Amino acid sequence: MQARLVGGVVQVSIPARMTKAEEEKWVAEMVGRFQRKAATETIDLASRAEVLATRYGLPTPDTIRWVDNQEWRWGSCTPDDRSIRLSTRLAGFPDWVIDYVVVHELAHLVVGGHGRDFWELVNRYPKTERARGFLIAKGMDGDEELPAPRPVVPRMKDPTTRPEPAPAASPVASPTLF
Repeated sequence: MQARLVGGVVQVSIPARMTKAEEEKWVAEMVGRFQRKAATETIDLASRAEVLATRYGLPTPDTIRWVDNQEWRWGSCTPDDRSIRLSTRLAGFPDWVIDYVVVHELAHLVVGGHGRDFWELVNRYPKTERARGFLIAKGMDGDEELPAPRPVVPRMKDPTTRPEPAPAASPVASPTLF
C-alpha cells in the first residue's frame, strides 16, 4: 500500500486483491493520516514544550515530535533519552488539550509513574481536569482505568431477616451515585 499527495489530492495505491470494504477502510486511513500530518505542521512542539516547561517549572525534553503510530495513547515519554512523542490524533484538538498532554509528558521526565508526586507536577497546569475530561470524552485519557463501581449491598433490618425487596421503579428514576 502506498499513498502520496498529488496536486492537493491524496492518491492511494492498493493491491487489487483487496475487497471493496478493505479498500474503503485503507483509503480513509491514509487520507486521515495526511490530514493529521497537515494539521501538525502548524504546531511547533519544541517551542511549545519550552514555554510550558518554563511556565510550570518542568524540564524540557531533548526531542518532542508527532507520531502516527500511537493508537492507545495520546503521548509517550522515554526519560532515558528525554524524548516525547505525541499522537497526531491530538492535532485537531484545542490548544489547551495539547498543552495538557505536553505538560503530562514533561512531568514524566521527572516522575515515571502516575503517583501523587506526578499529579502534583501535572496539576500545575490549570486546565488539567478540563483537558482530562475532554480526552476521556474522546475515548481515553491515556492513564489508568477508572475504578469499578462499588457493589450495592442490600440493607437488612437485622441480621436474621431477608433483605427487603427493592421498591418498584418510578417513571422518572434518579441516577444512583456510588
